[in-house]
Amino acid sequence: MNEDDSAGEHEPDSRPGPENQPRRRTGGRSARVREAVLKATAELIAEQGHERIPIAEIAERSGVHQTSIYRRWRTTNAIVLDLSQERLSSVSAIPDTGSLRGDLLAYAHRAAASLEGPDAAVLLRALIAARAEAPDADSAPNALASRGQDLQAMLDRAVSRGEPRLRMTDVLDGILAPLYLRTLFRVPGIDDAYLDSLVTKTLTAAAT
Repeated sequence: MNEDDSAGEHEPDSRPGPENQPRRRTGGRSARVREAVLKATAELIAEQGHERIPIAEIAERSGVHQTSIYRRWRTTNAIVLDLSQERLSSVSAIPDTGSLRGDLLAYAHRAAASLEGPDAAVLLRALIAARAEAPDADSAPNALASRGQDLQAMLDRAVSRGEPRLRMTDVLDGILAPLYLRTLFRVPGIDDAYLDSLVTKTLTAAAT
C-alpha cells in the first residue's frame, strides 16, 4: 500500500473531558515520505538519468502515492533540487581547528567526502539540469545555502584570530569548484595531496 503523507495527520485524544480535541502528531509520516521519495529518486537517477524519470515511477519505487508527491513537489525537477539540497548540506559543521589553513583543509575534506559515491556525478548533472529547467531558478532551493553559512562562519573566525580575510568566492573558486568539476567529469585524484594543493593555492592567491 502506498504511504500518503496526508493520512493520519490528526489523532484523537481519548482522554475524557471538554478539552478532548484532535492532537497533531509531530514529524513522523511527513519525514518518512520525504526520505522514501528522495531515496527512490536517487536510485532512479543513478540507474536511468534525470531526464527519464516520471513521477509515476518515483511513486512506484518509493511506495508513496502520486498525489502526495505532486502536492509536495509538483515536478521531478523540484524533487531533484530537494535531493541535491539534502546531499550537499548533509556535511556536519566545520570544526574550529585553530588556524585558517586547518579549517580550510577540514572543509575541503568534508566537501570531498560529500561527493563520494558512484552516483555523485549523476546527481550533480541532475542538479544542473533541474536548475536550468526550473521556471523560476531564483526560487529553487539553493543546494549550497547551508554549506555557505558554515563557510562564512569559518572565515569570520579566522579574521577574529587576526588571520587574513578571505572572501567566500575565494574558497568557492579555489576549492569547491575544482572538486565539483572533477566529480562531474569523473576525473580521478581527489586525495589528500590534491586537497592540500587546493588549500595552498587558495591561500597564496588571496595573499597576493
